[in-house]
Amino acid sequence: MITQRPKGTQDWYGENIHKRTIIEGIARDICKTFNIKEIITPVFEHTVLFQRGVGETTDVVQKEMYTFEDKGNRSITLKPEGTAGAVRAYLENNLYAESQPTKLFYFTQAFRYENPQSGRFRQHHQFGVEFLGSASPMAEVEIITLLIEFMKRIGLKGASLHINSIGCKNCRKTYNEALLDFLRQHENDLCSTCRERMTKNPLRVLDCKVPSCKEIIKDAPRTINYLDDECKEHFEELKSLLTSLEIPYVIDTGIVRGLDYYTKTVFEFLNPEGFTLCGGGRYDGLIHEIDEKQDIPAVGFGFGIERILGELESEGVELEPEPPIELYLGILGNEAKSSAYKIVKELRNAGIIVETDYMDRSVKAQMKYANKIGAKNTVIIGADELANNLVRVKNMETGEQTETSLDKLVNMFM
Repeated sequence: MITQRPKGTQDWYGENIHKRTIIEGIARDICKTFNIKEIITPVFEHTVLFQRGVGETTDVVQKEMYTFEDKGNRSITLKPEGTAGAVRAYLENNLYAESQPTKLFYFTQAFRYENPQSGRFRQHHQFGVEFLGSASPMAEVEIITLLIEFMKRIGLKGASLHINSIGCKNCRKTYNEALLDFLRQHENDLCSTCRERMTKNPLRVLDCKVPSCKEIIKDAPRTINYLDDECKEHFEELKSLLTSLEIPYVIDTGIVRGLDYYTKTVFEFLNPEGFTLCGGGRYDGLIHEIDEKQDIPAVGFGFGIERILGELESEGVELEPEPPIELYLGILGNEAKSSAYKIVKELRNAGIIVETDYMDRSVKAQMKYANKIGAKNTVIIGADELANNLVRVKNMETGEQTETSLDKLVNMFM
């Protein structure tokens, strides 16, 4: 071995890649019914996009980004999340000039330099949706109902919706002043990072994971008590819509999300143990931050694929298994290879899962291999079978053998 995979990454193969394919397939199907179109953006972007969009005071920008200079001396960053890149593509390709709203979904790799732990990797994968162009709480309802349907379809149970409002720039100013006054009273007891955040972005202190800071923050002022009339009306309408649609929710004033671009509604889905499965919210100021000529509201979410798989395992949810190999077609002798493989090819063209011999094994070894890979049926084709136009198909579960002519073998599995 020359090397091992980098810390915080993983190889996808076997059962995991099968499960991931199912999850992505369900997500695609649901997005299709919601008329949400797929977008693929580059795995790296110019660093300034994340500095301006995600926020220079966030942990993502300050501590977690994979940033480097390319050969043209440009600062490039592997994307730490999906929203900023999708918004950049929306603006650069003038998607806002089309009939609005624009609804986009993606599966993307994301990179964050952090300590790997359960459900968190330095290279991870996100399923995300961005709903651009609507200021209505109906956009949040669309995103939330999609997530509920998605979790239902993949088999996750017990997830609860938690919502909060962190207001807009107008009411945030008043709130930040109140929060700063509170934090100053406890400044000496805050961690060094939070003491720095106090002056740059007080709201980020509420997202601190240090136990001593979390204890202090319990008594901090809450954004929901400082909303201006517009933000208050927006939040009340959202709650009314959720209630009318019989979507249960918990008002959780501790949710602020970790990125600077969020405004008004923020939400998370938590499992019964209180672990965050996914989160999102409204980001009405992000598009203007990236392109000052535009002022377009938007809302979205990100759901980590690794986190989904971990939760499915925790809940004991079994996804649909891989379809079995319908037929193992064994080959006896060199003269039978081309004729046998023509049948393999014909069956595969008809959509039948078929496997055959590539290792020049003995018949006994081929049958042992067919059993090991779980083939439902087996057949051996050699010189005698070709000469007599007759083969025996064996059901590997019952042991029953069925005679058929070679030219009818394909029809037997159609």
